[in-house]
Amino acid sequence: MIHAFLLVFILADKVQGGQPMYFRSINTCNWYASRIVKRYGNYSYSSLVPPEHRATAYCKPVYINSNTKGLYDH
Repeated sequence: MIHAFLLVFILADKVQGGQPMYFRSINTCNWYASRIVKRYGNYSYSSLVPPEHRATAYCKPVYINSNTKGLYDH
C-alpha cells in the first residue's frame, strides 16, 4: 500500500467517472489538474462560462495498492 494522489475532475457540478488517474507526485497531479481546466476563448471572467462548461480539478490524497492500474509516475 502507498500514498498517492487521485485526480478529481468536476464538470457542471458533477464528478466525472471513468478510469481513475493516480499519481505518485502531488506536483505531477496538480500539473494535470491545471491543464484540464485551462480555458481558451473570449472569456474575461469565469462567470461568463456557461454552467454546463464550468470545470474544476483537484488532487485528493488516497491510500492505494502499489499495483493499482492507472498509477502514474509522470
